[in-house]
Order: sequence, then structure tokens, then C-alpha cells
Amino acid sequence: MAGDSRGDVTTLLAACVAGNEESESQLFNLVYDELRRIGNDLIRRERDSHTLEPTALVNEAYLKLFAGRKLRADNRAWFFAAAANAMRQVLVDHARKRNAKVHGGDVRRVPLDAVLDSLESAQRLDILMLQEALEQLEKLSQRQHDVIMLRFFGGLTCEDVAKHLDVSVSTVEKDWKMARARIHGQLRGQNHDA
Repeated sequence: MAGDSRGDVTTLLAACVAGNEESESQLFNLVYDELRRIGNDLIRRERDSHTLEPTALVNEAYLKLFAGRKLRADNRAWFFAAAANAMRQVLVDHARKRNAKVHGGDVRRVPLDAVLDSLESAQRLDILMLQEALEQLEKLSQRQHDVIMLRFFGGLTCEDVAKHLDVSVSTVEKDWKMARARIHGQLRGQNHDA
């Protein structure tokens, strides 16, 4: 996204928070390309047989953000993290529906570290296993869960996450390492159980 549009996003977010419905469509038009890039990245991590298209993913996630409730966005970084999280939720819902149809399917399972360390990996992520691991992490440590959500799904830097969570960058880096280890262990345990 161009540097000068950052201020426009912030202005439109403030208008959305204030309840200006017209600003929602202006915001969507302004951030659509960036949301589509995030959606493409998330879908690329999915299994090969995934059927949801990036456009549909972005549209469904945007509806999740705005449908029937007022947007609560502190800033541009928060908005993109929330949008990425909404996309992840759409992917989880889509995978659950698919698995319900095929009663389990033949989903391949991949450790999260493979995804986190190499986003160019040819392997695919089992989004349902990841969802379960994230839920377990949230029970153990809300802040580590938030760090994973903001960094991995939101694409924020450690500095942005630290500012958003009001902690030091070193705390975010420690939480990032610990959360990855916990999720990796959780996914490894689920893989052995399968």
C-alpha cells in the first residue's frame, strides 16, 4: 500500500468507528488490494484441493468485520490484523463445512513451524488443527495467542505488535518463540494421534 494512503485508512477507520456507513465502502475500496494479498497468502498455505477463492475470502471476511456491528479499530495495523483474523475464521468455517461433508476427508497435516519458517513451502496447513492449537494456546497465554494472531495472521512486525499490546519488543519476541514452540508441540501431538 502506498505510504500516503496510510493516513486515508486511519481517517476512514475513525469515520467507521463514528458510525459513518459511507466510509465503510470507501475503506473497503482503499484496502481491497492489500486484503486480497493477505487472502492470497492465507489460501496459498491451505491444502491443494482448497476451493475458496481469494475474492470470496476477502468479501466474507469483510462482512464478518462489518456485519451488524460497529467496527472497533484502534489503527491501521489493528484493522489489518482483525481482517486477517476474520479471513482465518472464514477458512476454518469453510474447512469445517468441507470436513462435515466428507466425514473427515484426507487432510494432510503439517507442523506450524514449516509454515512460519518458510512461507514458500509447498506443504499445506490443516487449518482445523491450527485452530485447535490456537484455542489451546489462548487458554495457556492470551498474550502469546495475541502475538501469533497479530504476527502470523496479521503480518505485523514485532514493533507493531509491541505497540499494539503495550509491551516491549523483547517481550513480543519471547512470546513469539514460546508460542511457536507450544503450537508446534500441539500440532506434533495431533499428528501422532492421527
